[in-house]
Amino acid sequence: MNMSQKKNALSITREENFSAWYQEVILKADLAELSDVRGCMVIKPYGFAIWENIKNILDNTFKELGHTNAYFPLFIPVDLFEKEAEHVAGFAKEMAVVTHHRLEYVDGKLVPSGKLETPYVVRPTSELIIGKSFSKWIKSYRDLPLLINQWCNVVRWEMRPRMFLRTAEFLWQEGHTAHETAEQAIEETIRMHEVYKWFICDVLQLFAIPGKKPEYDKFAGAIDTYTVEAMMQDGKALQAATSHFLGQNFAKATNIKYQDRDGNMQYVYTSSWGLSTRIIGAMIMSHSDDNGLNLPSQVAPYHAVIIPIIKDSNNTSSIMEYCNSIKSALSNKFRVLIDNNDDSPQNKKWKYVRKGVPFICEIGIKEVESNTVFFIKRSDDLKQLKLNKEEFINTFDSLLKNHDATLKNKHENICKSKLVNDITTFNELQEYFSNNNGFARVKWSGSNENLDKLNDLSLSIRCIPTEQTDTNGKCILTGQNTIQEIIVAKSY
Repeated sequence: MNMSQKKNALSITREENFSAWYQEVILKADLAELSDVRGCMVIKPYGFAIWENIKNILDNTFKELGHTNAYFPLFIPVDLFEKEAEHVAGFAKEMAVVTHHRLEYVDGKLVPSGKLETPYVVRPTSELIIGKSFSKWIKSYRDLPLLINQWCNVVRWEMRPRMFLRTAEFLWQEGHTAHETAEQAIEETIRMHEVYKWFICDVLQLFAIPGKKPEYDKFAGAIDTYTVEAMMQDGKALQAATSHFLGQNFAKATNIKYQDRDGNMQYVYTSSWGLSTRIIGAMIMSHSDDNGLNLPSQVAPYHAVIIPIIKDSNNTSSIMEYCNSIKSALSNKFRVLIDNNDDSPQNKKWKYVRKGVPFICEIGIKEVESNTVFFIKRSDDLKQLKLNKEEFINTFDSLLKNHDATLKNKHENICKSKLVNDITTFNELQEYFSNNNGFARVKWSGSNENLDKLNDLSLSIRCIPTEQTDTNGKCILTGQNTIQEIIVAKSY
């Protein structure tokens, strides 16, 4: 059956119901499933393989920049959180708290017993517990900078969970660094912000706008928060990664001091930065289509899947030998799978379309006899192509780069059609978002006055973009003259 004869591989389209479509992409690609624990998900092997590729790329990058990995406790004493008031206030409503350390049977039921003198918070983030270790490790300016990262899980009790986007437990990396001066800590904060921008835009091929969070929306306890705001295909924003300059707030809360070059004791300056499994949700909503998942090559579990088409058992050995020769030629550099299970070739083909494998190859006796490779380009609306075997192998790197470029161009075109720059009044903003979703680039004076007008429209300031046009205009909320621009959008 020709690919074009099938309307699409999913039962729901993006236009019909974006939220239901998103859930179906996840399930049909076999990325994850809901668990028996409310708000939590099971990341299945294919979904976890994507996360492992993300982790490997970032981990290598962090290490090249001088960071080393460590691991810190899952449980954090409540009284430690109390040392940084703004921080605990920012996370209080999301914290899971352990108050007992055992269970006992009472009247045939298990009940908590052994009440803890000091309750423990299940890690929502690790600034304070890592700060306690830093206070032991750092004694002198010679111990600085200290550049640490950890890969771990965190818990934030989400009220409206959605797989990959918001779950009670999720995976992430969190970097934590300590420095002699504010300038060095700020430099680190911005450097890691640039790393995230590169990874999100150039590795994952997403359209995103980097910038700084407004004062009222920065990370709890931070001096400044930098963000990368990605636009989804429905025009809503998703905070893809953040980097925080923490000043000396957490150093003072956890007593991280060092002897400076003049022999005086000083508090260090710190930064923290992180990216989580919600970036997989961002990829799903940005690149997928009505046939299912679409994956950028660097994080795809497989770059190509080879499906043997065997109609006559007499051809089995020659077809399999031919398939293995293709895999062997590519496997030193690329991730290639031969699927020779008993399912029909048609079912296998659509399985890998839904999984977003960049290239799906079908090899039968015709391909063997003509020394060709017949394949489907996933990113290009399931375009069918045939190349000489040697040409396919020798140009596969270029084919993958073209695959990534196709994904990036498609997403950019969608997003740029939803990026508006000509809104100058609040009434115009209200009119636009009453009928559309997108990013509105508008003027803002920096005043918190009338922010509730945005909230009433389910809008928020996503960031103050790093790149500003420096043109004069009037604040969208107060009418004051200003040159500062912001991105306003609905968000996940």
